[in-house]
Amino acid sequence: MKINPRCAHCLLTRVHYEARLSTDDEQLLHKAVMTGIDELNRTYKPGKPAGEISTAVHQKVYEVLGDEDPYLELKKLSNKTAEDIFPVAQKRVYEDDVSDKELFRRSVLASVIGNTFDFGVVGFDVAPEIFDETFKQTFENGLDVDDTSSMFEMLDNVVYVADNCGEILLDTIVFDIIKKLGGKITLVVRGAPILNDATLDDVYDYGIDKKVDRLLTTGSNAIGVNFEEAPNELFEAFDNASLIISKGMANYETLSEYNLGPIAYLLKTKCESVASDLGLDTGCTIAKLVNEQ
Repeated sequence: MKINPRCAHCLLTRVHYEARLSTDDEQLLHKAVMTGIDELNRTYKPGKPAGEISTAVHQKVYEVLGDEDPYLELKKLSNKTAEDIFPVAQKRVYEDDVSDKELFRRSVLASVIGNTFDFGVVGFDVAPEIFDETFKQTFENGLDVDDTSSMFEMLDNVVYVADNCGEILLDTIVFDIIKKLGGKITLVVRGAPILNDATLDDVYDYGIDKKVDRLLTTGSNAIGVNFEEAPNELFEAFDNASLIISKGMANYETLSEYNLGPIAYLLKTKCESVASDLGLDTGCTIAKLVNEQ
């Protein structure tokens, strides 16, 4: 996905948000925001990939803050919220005697609902006290874009590119269904902390590594996947996958720049730029399959 003029405001808003998480030193806050503005001015060019610009801005701001993980405490909150909602999600997925295809659809829906809330995205801050009720209501509404029936036929060798911590716990319900159906899973997480994205720490803390067949990282703390920094094993995994599942907006922004496929994008359209690029409205829950081969 290419940069959109709307992205500048959102990006700088998030810079201020993460700086406030890191420090209450007003001079350092000013410096972080000015750094974000300078880096945005340096990198912003129409037609340039959005993920490339946002990565440059956030990495430079992290350097100025001297903080490799400003979101650490909020990530802990996100994990706790997901722990609380996990039994509710699991019960809704498995209730009643339904087909394997329906189980898969429900698991994907639960996973996408986990992508609904996002720290620092305007209008989508986590609200743990209402997450339970919001989950139930969104589950009843279902997916706005539902390609899970086609995805169901492609689960032999899945590469699953995870997004945020917390929601990765809900992703494990999808993993369980894929394994039940005899498929293999390669899980991909960030190589180092960036925003509130899942890393190896989250995987090992919750034993998620035991639910998948292979574990890889993106090789860096870039937003989404930076192909210039990704390990060769990741390219091989993409080439050999029966289906790539890309979770969240950042992965969409970066992976949509390449002719990968078949690839399914699971996300909530939380910003106008991503929604517009997908030809959708904001606020949609989607499981969209593209480049079907």
